[in-house]
Amino acid sequence: MQRATDDQDERQLILADFIPYRLSIATHLVSHAIARAYETRFGLGIPQWRVVAVLAESGPLMSIDVAQRTRMDKMTVSRAAAALVDRRLLVREANPGDRRSHLLSLSREGEDLYAEVAPAALRLEQQLLDGCSDDEVAGFVAMLHRLEQAAAALINAGLEPV
Repeated sequence: MQRATDDQDERQLILADFIPYRLSIATHLVSHAIARAYETRFGLGIPQWRVVAVLAESGPLMSIDVAQRTRMDKMTVSRAAAALVDRRLLVREANPGDRRSHLLSLSREGEDLYAEVAPAALRLEQQLLDGCSDDEVAGFVAMLHRLEQAAAALINAGLEPV
């Protein structure tokens, strides 16, 4: 695959070689595999797992903070949180710093679930990365960080493709 440069404007788009498309396909496949494992074993969808994981890492947060950290929209976070509250895995309490909002935190049952799911998540990640060297994984993670930063910069600048 050729990388675009200023003098390669004649380059043709081949979807199978288009990196944003490949990232989307890989993300979909990985998410589907993880979703199936989490749903079957723990009764969690991906949005619910992300809410549990971010609260386990950070402690109580407002829904808007969970949405920002997970890059999920507010409605998805709200639905996931409501389902987790119904299962008594999450506690929703008034925010003492802002009475108009609520803080979400893991209940004891939610903490116990996280303690069970986290090692399973790490094993699944290892299965996905089997066959990759440590250097390949480190390079891939570094590339993901650079792509995320570049995409965020494009969004923040409001740039349109030229």
